[in-house]
This record gives sequence, C-alpha cells and structure tokens, in this order.
Amino acid sequence: MNKEIFSCEEHIDMAIDDYVNFNGEAPEVLRHSGNKCKYCSNDAVYIVKQPEDFI
Repeated sequence: MNKEIFSCEEHIDMAIDDYVNFNGEAPEVLRHSGNKCKYCSNDAVYIVKQPEDFI
C-alpha cells in the first residue's frame, strides 16, 4: 500500500483506519490540496502519511 492516502473531509476516518490497519502505526494527518480523494471523486483536503522523523 502507498504510504500516502489523499482524503476528503467525509472519508478521513476511513483513510486513517486503512493506514493503521495496513501499516500498524499511527499516521501523520496534514491539510492538503491538489489531489482527489482515494474513496470518491471529491477534492482531497487531507493527506494521511507516514510520520516524519523528528529530531
């Protein structure tokens, strides 16, 4: 599975659940524009992705 999921407002819970179920870790959720939602044809407003390593 891609480590990035683009999601609209309606499908953000599904995107987070899918990410956790596949990767076994909590994702980072950020505001995003410029892509379409993975689950419908609406514009994405979030990106669910692998957390950045913070030092």
